[in-house]
Amino acid sequence: MKVEVTLPSSDWSEIAQYAADAEAFGADAVSTSELAHESFLRLALATQSTSRVDLATSIAIAFARSPMVLAQMSWDLHANTGGRFYLGLGTQVKGHNVRRFSVPWSAPAPRLQEYVESLRAIWRCWESGEKLNYTGEHYNFTLMTPEFSPPATGLPMPAVSLAAVGPAMLRVAGRVGDGVRLHSFCTRRYMEEVCMGHIETGLAQSGRTRADIEVHGGGFVAMGEDDEAVEKAVDAVRYRVGFYGSTRTYFPVWELYGLEDLGLKLHQLVANGKWDQIAGEVSDDVVRLFAAVGTYDNIAGAIGERFKGADSLKLSFSEGTAAGLKRDLVQDLQRIETPFQGHKTQRWAA
Repeated sequence: MKVEVTLPSSDWSEIAQYAADAEAFGADAVSTSELAHESFLRLALATQSTSRVDLATSIAIAFARSPMVLAQMSWDLHANTGGRFYLGLGTQVKGHNVRRFSVPWSAPAPRLQEYVESLRAIWRCWESGEKLNYTGEHYNFTLMTPEFSPPATGLPMPAVSLAAVGPAMLRVAGRVGDGVRLHSFCTRRYMEEVCMGHIETGLAQSGRTRADIEVHGGGFVAMGEDDEAVEKAVDAVRYRVGFYGSTRTYFPVWELYGLEDLGLKLHQLVANGKWDQIAGEVSDDVVRLFAAVGTYDNIAGAIGERFKGADSLKLSFSEGTAAGLKRDLVQDLQRIETPFQGHKTQRWAA
């Protein structure tokens, strides 16, 4: 199993050292998420202090950016790290696209498939000189001149993983993704009974197998050096479950457990601005549906059970955790066998 560590978000002065430490204790990747801060600039800082780990967006919002803009940002990160950039993309929900980013909304799954296809068409143009000629329903790219083409890298394309929750997006991830990032609001049962069937349908449509796609997460890890630290981590997960569980898009997970009423109650609390009350609605039993919970000396076993079937997961260590503890846990997790056999990103022919 691969281990990914999230970089700090607000204080850039911490990023270089944090990334270097993650590489030193054996992490496979460092990543950034796009919540209150954008996801690319912090990775640029991490390039200056690392030489081995992948640098991943987990995730970047797709539709708020033109594929051409995102292709260029990805290209520069990939070229300047010897091929270590890993692009994670997500769509966000309709309300945020329309009201926060002020971009038009349409069916997200076919649009994201075109987004990925157009990225690869742009990258092929830059690497091999292929004429840029991508035409679709949502995106059209037919102009590229030498002045605006970066030098070829001699590297495989950046891998692209897609955040997916619903059936249509899971199938798109299987069709065109190098990876699929299951949402944190995901249980092992939801992954096994819902997600994997749709991913495998998409894989079959593209002539690939389960070994060809990296499944990230989904879920949470609540861990610490002692019971008090674990309880603090559980409370943080409790809030995140309440936060995500208030969004109607994610209600199919509640439905699997007959917990639709909980989702509706959380939704109403958020609609009324009662953010401080949502965590109190999430019981310990519900937290454990979504999270592996334990101290550092037993969390590896809990992760192996909770995330069985996944290929990688994201960890967040509490401040002050000893480097030796981090290294031991990462090595324990990396010994867990997973189905994924590696990215096949040499796509310079259409």
